[in-house]
Amino acid sequence: MTDPVLVLTKARTSCEMQAVSEWAADAYPDAEIRPGSEVDFEELPPETLLVPVRPVWLPAARQGERRVTLGDVLVLSNPRRPLGPMQPIIRKRRPDALRVAAGEPATIAQLRERHDREQVASSFDEFVRLQASISAERAERQIVGDRYKVPRLVAEQISSSARFRAGAAELAAELGRPTDAVVAEAIDKLSGFVATQSRLMRDIFSATFDRLHERAWNVSVDVDTLNSLRKLNKKTGLIFLPSHRSYVDPLVLAKVLRSNDFPPNLVLGGNNLSFWPVGPIARRSGMIFIRRKFGADPVYKFAMRSYLAYVIEKRFNLEWYIEGGRSRTGKLRRPMLGLLRYVVDALDQLEDVDVTIVPTSIVYDQLHEVGAIAAEDAGGVKKPESVGWLLRYAKAQRDYLGEARVRFGRPLSLRETLAEAGEGSAQLEKVAFRVMDEINSATPITATSLVGFAGLGARDRAYTLSEIEAVLAPLLDYIDQRGLPGPDPSLCRGVGLIQTLRVLAGNGVVATYEGGSEQVWWIVPENRAVAAYYRNGAIHHFVDRAIVEMGLLALAEGEVQAGSTPIRSDHVGSTPPSPDEGLLAAAQREALRIRDLLKFEFFFPPKQEFLHRLGVELDLLAPGWREVTPSQEWTYEMLHRHTGALFARRTLQPFFDAQLVVAAKLVELGNTAREKDTFIKDCLGLGRQLDLQGVLRSKDSVSKDLYDGGYRLADNRGLIHGEGVVDLRVARQNWLDEVELMRDRLARIAAIEDLQPVGRTDEEVAR
Repeated sequence: MTDPVLVLTKARTSCEMQAVSEWAADAYPDAEIRPGSEVDFEELPPETLLVPVRPVWLPAARQGERRVTLGDVLVLSNPRRPLGPMQPIIRKRRPDALRVAAGEPATIAQLRERHDREQVASSFDEFVRLQASISAERAERQIVGDRYKVPRLVAEQISSSARFRAGAAELAAELGRPTDAVVAEAIDKLSGFVATQSRLMRDIFSATFDRLHERAWNVSVDVDTLNSLRKLNKKTGLIFLPSHRSYVDPLVLAKVLRSNDFPPNLVLGGNNLSFWPVGPIARRSGMIFIRRKFGADPVYKFAMRSYLAYVIEKRFNLEWYIEGGRSRTGKLRRPMLGLLRYVVDALDQLEDVDVTIVPTSIVYDQLHEVGAIAAEDAGGVKKPESVGWLLRYAKAQRDYLGEARVRFGRPLSLRETLAEAGEGSAQLEKVAFRVMDEINSATPITATSLVGFAGLGARDRAYTLSEIEAVLAPLLDYIDQRGLPGPDPSLCRGVGLIQTLRVLAGNGVVATYEGGSEQVWWIVPENRAVAAYYRNGAIHHFVDRAIVEMGLLALAEGEVQAGSTPIRSDHVGSTPPSPDEGLLAAAQREALRIRDLLKFEFFFPPKQEFLHRLGVELDLLAPGWREVTPSQEWTYEMLHRHTGALFARRTLQPFFDAQLVVAAKLVELGNTAREKDTFIKDCLGLGRQLDLQGVLRSKDSVSKDLYDGGYRLADNRGLIHGEGVVDLRVARQNWLDEVELMRDRLARIAAIEDLQPVGRTDEEVAR
């Protein structure tokens, strides 16, 4: 006599039950078929084999993809859940429309052993029904594909775990509240996170909102890296941490992953986009809207940590934007550590479980929203998102804007990266900086960023096409030598460059004049911040080279000498050099000083790796430098051999101009301090004044974001409130002098460039 077999099903109609019966007759001829909700599992014999099955309806294939369309919704039809009277007709027309997904079978004895071993808080009946649903869900994914991997019954699974109950009891004791009340509140908050996701809404969301980017950009992606990530995803959950430049970043990344059959990411985002109709649809399609701040709500915090622990343990993929908001300047913003901290806390609850961080770069040739972003950065007020805003945004997205590029940095094991960062309060920040450095490394350089790089160094004059080509030529050579992810070189010369300029002109970033003997181009003054935004998307690739140039100039002109203290570097924390220090070591010290001035603007690696990178830069500037003993004369000659190919002025001028404003405002305040927001506002006013006076050499330096970086640098040095500073007034003046020195060096580098004016031959210069 064979052991009894019970097929558990969720068939809703006679058509679905017929399909289940046909399947069971073939797979288990003697099985009994019953809805799981009608079975008392406590009464079944231990040897009973339970087989969870589920009828699965598939939409018709459209353009090689089975998904619900907006048209289906408009006619009140859901191909994934067709109306009962229509099911026989659909099945007759398309026999492949209805499948039966069979989950992994298990006996009552096996399930009882699991229930007792895992110390599940729920009853055995509840446990069996939950496990049957999960097993059928996994089988269904084998039919519909991983792209429709949707976490179901999450709140039930989390709240039934012993870990959750123990954590809730501990929190209740801390708060002096009844455990049941804390459990109920936490479950309610969990339900708000995850309980309303559906495959139908994922299809509707993509069908509706993909239009916001599909017309505007052609999307390119590194397919080889995606294939590696897909293999990695079979062993570990992935956390995608993308750069954030546009509202459509999540849509672009979702389309890339969906097209390559990745399971959908659960996207954690701020509740500023939860307005109707975006919020209800997005929430049901995997967007988790969270409060910007919830540290004051311990139950919310506990529920979020429990949810993230579940997501990591079950290997669902996560996504959030670590910058906390869209970039205001085009370069990466400082990382926000809140969600990363909660993920680390969640990981601490799990033994032998890891998660992989995937640094992700998303870059666009052009963005419609850059104008508004630049206005906000210059002191404008951000307009709140609304239905009207969405309609205007969608209308603007109808125009073609070029290419969107999605690239991935080196995947990082979170556990290993935490261990490498060491213990202490700076551990998370080190991990986040590692992620940001990887994003920067993966970020491709666009033709529009190089045009901005060239045009913004023009000192408010127009360039001919040949002059622009001459500026871009050494940049393209450098990109090629470094093996950087650069643009198609044809877009930076000849007809391709003209096309790039015309696209920028069409969006008001550049202007042109053809009334003379040669056509000229220039950055539109009102849109210099827009051009700077595009430039800054790639500027981090040139920072190390720029620091080397500035350090070499300091050596060539005797500002830094072996065994001597660098000029005006007596900020808090500086250490005197060794008397027997050589010239090369002095150059390294100067590079580290410049790095320290820029540490709140760029993401630098640890000291030794940074110095190694500088050595690589010197290999390009002066091949064979390791075999010579550097002298002032050698350094001077080497710099002058690269006239027309020096990058420091175009790379670093905006940042030292911004620091000049912040330092000057602090000196103006004497020994006093002001509240940060007021101080930044005052800096905007002073910056506009100095710009009008011609003091600032980079007009795009008038920026809240850059002044914020300067403020944080000043605060780090004790120059805001005077911590550790003997004479605050003198210390502030010393910093201003140091910044003035850097700006003076940039001017001298510009003078070296002018010895060989861009676009002119030696013969022309001689004449």
